Parts: sequence; structure tokens; C-alpha cells
Amino acid sequence: MSPKNVILVTGGSGLIGKAIQTVVAQEGQTDENWVFVGSKDANLCDYNATKQLFEKYKPTHVIHLAAMVGGLFHNMSHNLDFLRNNLHMNDNVLQISYETGVKKVVSCLSTCIFPDKTQYPIDETMIHNGPPHPSNFGYSYAKRLIDVMNQAYHEQHGCIFTSVVPCNVFGPHDNYNPQSSHVIPGLIKKLHDIISEGRDTFTVMGTGKPLRQFIYSLDLAKLFIWVLRNYNETDPIILSVDEEAEVSIKDLAEELAKAFNFQGNVVFDTTKSDGQFKKTASNKKLRKYLPDFQFTPFSQAIQESVDWYKTNHASARN
Repeated sequence: MSPKNVILVTGGSGLIGKAIQTVVAQEGQTDENWVFVGSKDANLCDYNATKQLFEKYKPTHVIHLAAMVGGLFHNMSHNLDFLRNNLHMNDNVLQISYETGVKKVVSCLSTCIFPDKTQYPIDETMIHNGPPHPSNFGYSYAKRLIDVMNQAYHEQHGCIFTSVVPCNVFGPHDNYNPQSSHVIPGLIKKLHDIISEGRDTFTVMGTGKPLRQFIYSLDLAKLFIWVLRNYNETDPIILSVDEEAEVSIKDLAEELAKAFNFQGNVVFDTTKSDGQFKKTASNKKLRKYLPDFQFTPFSQAIQESVDWYKTNHASARN
């Protein structure tokens, strides 16, 4: 990348944006100007506000992380909001990137966009092979359309717009709001509150049987930066831990109890929905490019995430 590249990161104040900031600072690069913006800087659902943001910073490259996101139960009750807000946001970012001559855009998708009824492991060729899980169809279809738009911009205008598909991300600076958080930050806050209040029962919604792949945000940040600098396919690439790193929600709950040194009871409320049982993703394409990439061990990443929250819970997104 040339010395004058300006990389604009939308959603830069969120979990992945903060992780990229951390990794970029550790690298100490002097030939890139990284600009991290959040919802306070511009309403990306508004075309004119988005255009003003691009005119202000004049990015040559964009990492598009901004999205309306939330956990299972928030998605189930707000599918229309997730669909419309994300459609507007993604359309504005890609169209204005094209209009202003941005050289490359890397957008962030999610494994939840894959068909609900599918074969496992899922890979990059299977995104559009059937409807997503009904619990989050609004978010999923909006994210799928980024891939469709990337292909169309490339075909019609030659744009290098691509996307990555992370598995479940967690780490410092996560969203811990009980109404909209994902499973790990939601459980971290819940267990922290239980311990703070002197209670001795940690109740996890569902049976604990569903399986998930979790990627530490700092690992994902390193992979995002690699994609920006080195990956030039229009087709998406899955950024996930290996298949054998998949863990159950029960395993996760026990790992969190260990990280908090919680001595009470861990119980499962089987009257609550489990959501999708599994969505195992293949990282074969990633391993083709980066066969030796080392992921942070799950127990270490959980411990670091818990320690961060214990130190920063008063100022975290609760």
C-alpha cells in the first residue's frame, strides 16, 4: 500500500474497530493514516451525512464494520429494523465509495447469513443457497446483499469491493447491553452482576447444547488488516477459527465461571430458545492463504476478556 493511503473504518468505536485500533497501534505503521469513526460522527443511514464524512476524510480504502447488530432475542423482535437500517447503511457506504474513487472496500458479514438448512461445514460458496434462520432474517438478508452489491460493482465498474465472514466475535470493548448483546458479552455482564450482588446461581438461557465457533477480536483484527492489504478477490472469505475449536454454550458458561473464579451453581433455563443449533464454518480458504496463522487459545481469550470487563465495566457499553 502506498504512503498516502487513508483507511476509513466505519463502526470504528465498536468491538472489531477497537481491536483493529489496538493492532494498528502495536504495529506502529507510519505509511498509513487510519481513521476510526462511529455513529456519533455520521448517520450512515443518511446519504448526505455519509457523503460529508467521506468528503471530510477522503479515504482511499474503507473497512465497513458499521451495522445495526444485536443478540438472538433482539433480532427476533426487530427483523424489519435490522433489514431497513442495514440496507440503507450498506448502500450508502458502497455507492459513495464508488463515487469518490475509493480503491478498496472490505465489508463485514456474519456466519448467521448462511442458510438455516444446510450441510456442514458451511463455506463461502453456500451463502445464497437457501433462506437464513427465521430468528434473524432481516439482518441476514441485508448482509447477504453486500456480497451481491460487491459482485455488481465489480462487474459494472471494476471496483475492488469484497467482504469477510467472521464467526462469533468477542473481546474487550464489546457490547454488554442485555437487550442487544451477543452471547459472550451478555454472559460476562450477567455473571459479573451476580458476583457483585453476592448471588450464587448463574442461569444461562437455553439447554447449553448449541455449538459455536468463537474468534477473539484481536485475532480477527489481524486478519482484517491482512485482507485489506493482501486479499483481492471479490468473493467473500470466512475468517473463523478451525472447526475443531467449536465449543458448546455449556462449555462457554463453564469457561466463564472459571475465569471469574465463580464457585456457585451454573444452571440452564431449558424453557428459553436455543436459536440455531450449529453453524460450523470452514476456514479452508483462509488456511490456503495463511496456513500457519495462530489463534489465541479460547481459555486465554476468555480470561483476557473477563479481566478487561472487570476493570472497565463502569465505562463499558452496558
